[in-house]
Parts: sequence; C-alpha cells; structure tokens
Amino acid sequence: MLSCKPSNHSSSSPFNKFPKSFSTIFPSATSAFTTYASISASLMLLRSIFNDLIPYPLRKHIFSAISSLFCFFSGKQTIIIDQFDGIEPNHVFNATELYLSTKVNPNTKRLKVSKRIKDKGLSFKLDKGQRITDSFNGVELKWRHVCYGVEIKGNVTEKRYFMLRFKKNNGDLVMNSYLPFVLKSAEMIENEMRVLKIHTLGNVRYGFKFKWESIKLEHPSTFETLALDPELKTMIIDDINRFIRRKEFYKKVGRSWKRGYLLYGPPGTGKSSLVAAMANYLKFDIYDLQLENIKSDSDLRRLLLDIGNRSILVIEDIDCTVNLPDRGHRRNGQDKQLTLSGLLNFVDGLWSSCGDERIIVLTTNHKHRLDPALLRPGRMDLHIHLSYCGMPAFTVLAANYLGIKGEHRLFGEIEVLLGATKVTPAQVAEELMKDEDVDVAVEGFLSFLKQRKMEEDKLEKDEALKKVEDKESRELKIEHTYLKKDEALKKAEVKESRELKIEHKYLKKDEASKKAEVKESQE
Repeated sequence: MLSCKPSNHSSSSPFNKFPKSFSTIFPSATSAFTTYASISASLMLLRSIFNDLIPYPLRKHIFSAISSLFCFFSGKQTIIIDQFDGIEPNHVFNATELYLSTKVNPNTKRLKVSKRIKDKGLSFKLDKGQRITDSFNGVELKWRHVCYGVEIKGNVTEKRYFMLRFKKNNGDLVMNSYLPFVLKSAEMIENEMRVLKIHTLGNVRYGFKFKWESIKLEHPSTFETLALDPELKTMIIDDINRFIRRKEFYKKVGRSWKRGYLLYGPPGTGKSSLVAAMANYLKFDIYDLQLENIKSDSDLRRLLLDIGNRSILVIEDIDCTVNLPDRGHRRNGQDKQLTLSGLLNFVDGLWSSCGDERIIVLTTNHKHRLDPALLRPGRMDLHIHLSYCGMPAFTVLAANYLGIKGEHRLFGEIEVLLGATKVTPAQVAEELMKDEDVDVAVEGFLSFLKQRKMEEDKLEKDEALKKVEDKESRELKIEHTYLKKDEALKKAEVKESRELKIEHKYLKKDEASKKAEVKESQE
C-alpha cells in the first residue's frame, strides 16, 4: 500500500542540490512573459507607425539599402529575380520556380502541393517566404521565395520574386554557369513534364490587369481522327510544318515568326476540333480569348503580352463577339475602347513581334461579315473553308465511331446521298453513335440521309414555288401599276377634253358677243 507520508529521504532529493538562491537568479515565468509581451507590443507599434509614415517605395529602398550594407560587410552577394520584366513575364523567374520545385525536401517548412486528376504524382512548390539551399560545383546557394502585396487604387496586387544569395567570390560562377544551368534544367524538366494547357480569361481583375487561368488540355482530336477531306488535311499539315521549320527564313525577310489561319464554314463542320488537332500535333498551348470581356485596347495589349511562345491564340466566332468595323469608338468621354485597329496592331503591327512561334486562329460562320482589313495576307495568311460532310470525311468518322476500316455494302448509296444533301460532320457523328451494332448504325444513318433528302427536296420545292409566287406577285403588281397609270392617263385626257370644251364654249360666246357689237356699231 502506498503511503502519502513524506519520505525520510527527502533530504537526498536531487532538487536539493540547487542552491537556495535559485529563485533569485532567474525571474519568475509571469515576469518573463510580461516582459516579452511588452517588447512585442512595442515592436508591433513601431512597425505600424513605420508602415503608416513611410510609403512602400521608400520602405523598399530602405530595406534594400540595409540588405546591401549587410551583404557588403558579410561578403555575400544577392540576385533578385522578379516575376515580370516591365510588362512582360520574366522567363528566368518561371524557370527558377520550375527548377526549385525539384529541389524541395521534407525539411522545407511550408510547401504548396497540387495534383491534377490525370497527373501521375504530386507537384510541390515553395510557398511564400520559404527558403531552400542548393549546391553547384561545391558552392552553396541560398534561395528565398518572397511575396508581398501592393495596394493600387483600392486593389491589392501580389508581387513575387526569388532572392539568391551566395559568396561574392563565386559571382562569376553563378552568373556565367549556374543561372544558365538553371535555365537549361528548367527547359529539360518542362519538356519531360510537358502538359498541354488551354488558357482562358479569369473572371477577376488583379490590380487593373486581367489574368490568364489555365486547365489541362485533354481534347482527343488529332489529324488522324479529324473528319476532313484528305487533300485539305494534307495541305494544312504541310503548311504548319513549313511554318515551324522556317524560323531563320522569317528572320531573314524581316517578318514576325507567326502564322494566321481563318477557319470559316457552317456550324458543326469541325472548326474547334481542327484547332485542338493543331495543338496536339504541335504540342502548343491554346489561349482562348473572348473579346467581349475586353474593354479597351490597352487591356487587350497587356493580356496578349502574357501569352507564351509556342502557342495558339484562338478567337472563336469573331463576327459575333465585338463590333470590329468600329475602329475608333469612344464612349462617355472615356479612353478609347476595344477597336479593330487595336487587334490588328497585335496581329500584324509593331506588337506582333513580341513573341515567337505563335499561331493565330480566327473562326467564323459568316466570312462576308468580317472587315476586309482583317482578312488580308500577313494577318490571316491561310483561309480554310470547312464545309459539309463528304464521303472521305464520312469514311474517317465510320472508322472512328464504328471501327469500319474498309468498304460496307451501303457505302455506295450513302455516297450518292451525301453528294445530294447538306450534313455536317457533327450530325454524322451524332447519328453513328446511336447504336453499337455496325450494320444497325449504318442503316440508321442511311435512313437519316433519305429523310434529310426528302426534307431538302420539299424545302427546295417550297422555295421554288415561293419564287414563282413571288414572281407572279411582282408581275401582278407591275400590271396593276400599269393599269393605274392607264386609268390616271384616261382621267387626265377626260379632264383635258372637258377643259377644251369649256374653253371652246367661251370662245364661241366671245365671237357671238363681238359680232353683236359690230352689228350694233353698223346700225
């Protein structure tokens, strides 16, 4: 049984080894906490006063001067890599971020982790304020990811940069060997981890500047599966390949390394699928630009400058998105709004040289509605007409959806009907998906074509009848017009005849009056 009585050996307790003046050597915990709280509050107050009295640009210069002074005495050198170089993204910043993502380790205090649905593994990045140490040829290099907010007219914009610190005597090695190594490594990592993306305009404006937001491009369209006439498909592929391999040629002739394509035709003829096939073939990102979200030429210019090289800029249904022919519209005395001139200046003007290996694609269902200035060579270099489905395109669709690699007993009849009807590839694909059985699906499509042919014939007859009726109606109107003219002419003749009779009557009266006057004079 345990006893609660004090032990007789308490005098031998290890705590008794401390001197009796132990409490006088160290202050109490309450006193220490009070002192710490007082100092913290004072520092926070000083920081608040400092931030309120000294504007951010001046604070930045002060901190930079202190840091430079510290580096001078410590024998260290610092390199700052900003996210943007003026208004253009800084390629070194993007390369650094990608390179450092391969250097993170469990000792890093705070990381950002992400994973898309189809990614094989997790992706790690340095969070703001975090540090990481790298080594190159035995030299220690310390990185830090810095983020801060800048308030501009009530909007807070995030600024980011990487800070690299190393010993001064290693400056040549860092600038001439290490940083080029980082760029080369990032390029290799990007090629290895290359994921095509489609970028679209975000719904939020960051500090009066629009921002691209992206998602993985998983469109399965390829030139092999694209329902196009073989000759047209070959022509497009040859033109793309010629563009890609002629970088030095474009430089020699003094032109920007870009290519413009206009895709036009009825809805459902594969314009969007062709763009996706081009992106998958070239391994280019897609930037989908909706012009109705852009308010001014300056916003458009800033946004287009953020587009990376090896990319496809797509403006779909350009005839519907903005009133392009209005080239100098001003509204409510504000700055110039979005204009055709602003778009053309990037497509073919001085701003078109701000980037390499770019393709610009415009799509429309109504080519005749577009301003001719947008269509000339140098802007839209190749006009591609995507029309209704013919037999070659149907053969590709039958192979894609039904696995038919050769002929089918109904293909001959289908070919005749396809030549006599207007059916888009999208309509063909929809019909072929209605049954998994090949024969049932082909027979169903044949019935669809026959029904479509009957409808088009009836529509054609109705239009012909309407034309005849319209012609008869016009002839009747003309005849009625002539009848009215004849009636009016007859009325005019009758009126003129009456007036002549009246005039003749008055003349007779005048003659009789004169005769009477002569007779009276003779008498």
